[in-house]
Amino acid sequence: MYRRTARRAPWMRVHACAWIVMLLAWTSVHAGPDQHAVATAHPLATKAAETVFAAGGNAFDAAIAVTAALGVAQPQGSGLGGGGFFLLHHAETGHATMLDARETAPAAAHRDLFLDDTGKPVPGLSLDGALAAAIPGMPAALVHLAEYYGRLPLGASLAPAIRLAEEGVPAGLTYLQLAAFRLQALRAGADAAGIFLEEGELPNEGTRIVQPDLARTLRRLAEHGRSGFYEGEVGQRLVEGIRDAGGIWTRDDLAGYRVVERRPVVVEHRGARIVTAAPPSSGGIAIGQILNIVAAAGPVDDTALRTHLLIEAMRRAYRDRALYLGDPDHVHIPLTRLLSPDYAAELYAGIDPDRATPSADLPLTGEARPTATTRTARESRQTSHFSVLDADGNRVSGTITLNYPFGSGLVPPGTGVLLNNEMDDFAIRHGTPNVYGLIGFDANAVGPGRRPLSSMSPTFVETPERIVVLGSPGGSRIITIVLQGILAALEGTDAETLAAEPRFHHQYLPDRVEFETGAFTASLQVSLARRGHRMVPQLRPFGDMQVVVWDRSEGQLEAASDPRGDGAAGVFARP
Repeated sequence: MYRRTARRAPWMRVHACAWIVMLLAWTSVHAGPDQHAVATAHPLATKAAETVFAAGGNAFDAAIAVTAALGVAQPQGSGLGGGGFFLLHHAETGHATMLDARETAPAAAHRDLFLDDTGKPVPGLSLDGALAAAIPGMPAALVHLAEYYGRLPLGASLAPAIRLAEEGVPAGLTYLQLAAFRLQALRAGADAAGIFLEEGELPNEGTRIVQPDLARTLRRLAEHGRSGFYEGEVGQRLVEGIRDAGGIWTRDDLAGYRVVERRPVVVEHRGARIVTAAPPSSGGIAIGQILNIVAAAGPVDDTALRTHLLIEAMRRAYRDRALYLGDPDHVHIPLTRLLSPDYAAELYAGIDPDRATPSADLPLTGEARPTATTRTARESRQTSHFSVLDADGNRVSGTITLNYPFGSGLVPPGTGVLLNNEMDDFAIRHGTPNVYGLIGFDANAVGPGRRPLSSMSPTFVETPERIVVLGSPGGSRIITIVLQGILAALEGTDAETLAAEPRFHHQYLPDRVEFETGAFTASLQVSLARRGHRMVPQLRPFGDMQVVVWDRSEGQLEAASDPRGDGAAGVFARP
């Protein structure tokens, strides 16, 4: 029987006197808002958080409830078979950490896993089926949150998701759109088709998607902790299902998975402290680089020039992403250099204020010229995000994913667990783009035990007056979506406006500026085009930002869910 223990995380093991002094100092200065706030990508997940808060849970218990509920209510975007990053702030101590629940490659994975005999990528092999799935991190993250940070037993926080899985969740329009997009992959697996389709076809809108096997797996996780998923009956069925479908997982791969607490990337900008994701996320470093380049430029009053500089900063940050970033446990990342103001000044010096720099002209030192691409993922809700802040000031920004809509499309029989296709986030061949058009090199090569590079960027924006908790899905666009959210937060933008503002994006390759309706005025579009930017309007909106804003100076707490999505936000009284 799994029981929640009183174990302390490593950061909590400090001298007793120092602990007391630190505790008193922080509690005297950093009182919470005395209300709870949450914003998630689905109303049922927001309701799950409210239920846990009513039971006396804190932000970390709510994060468990939301994560599990999203996995049931939005199986196209997240679930036990995936992973993610949880940015945590512990109010009593002021401690911030990033819980890395990124999936890992199985031990038998190797650099050429997805290449044919001629060295070319096999179409679809890293996206669909058993080889596409990495070892899930989500179950271990939920156990870790309950053991080290939550107030409630794990079973209490998982109870709303278990009920949803048993009773079923109505298929909404987003579900049906993404199921149609991944229909072939879902049809390929009998168990996935049996859960998410009706006789191989899309269900009608409103049809309840019932997941009894997933409910049983969640119960095992609640009762037995990590061993209830990574070992025992569930672990055996996962491995057997993968290997029967042509995969390479072993029982040791599952049993050996561990979450990692990592020091977040912290950037000071315009008097604010930006706390954001660390590698294997590329988000924090890229956001830090862009903000540092903007800082190197100094105040710029002209809107066209300011936007041009921001696009050029995006271009350079994504270029460095391709060259330098990967799993920090397996490759050296020049973090200090990449985030230094001196390096930002060098990058800024290479920006022509009157002309766009062709991405092909930016050197890739020591690397082959990348394969050009025009591919980007067509949807933004194949990942999910939530933001939560409790009455005591604890907060979580969590971005969770299966990677592509409905992940690999594979559900090992008897588990109810829809598996990710995170192996596509590796650079499956030198300089070849993944499904989001992002290129990579040796730093992000496929390798045993490695965690693939990610763009997920859960973030806190901290000023003396305000705390902002934010993040978004969006594939390769996540970084620029969150960046623009940060800049809006620094302008004092309210939560609803911040979540709704139009967005634009550049990611080095393809060499183009993608933008939503309303992001640029007609005259600004003309000015950017004259500078040489290739302007590409997007018919589909991108992102699904979830935001919590605590205005400490006014004593006001706000939560907002992106109007582009299906989410819900709420502020709740302390029970």
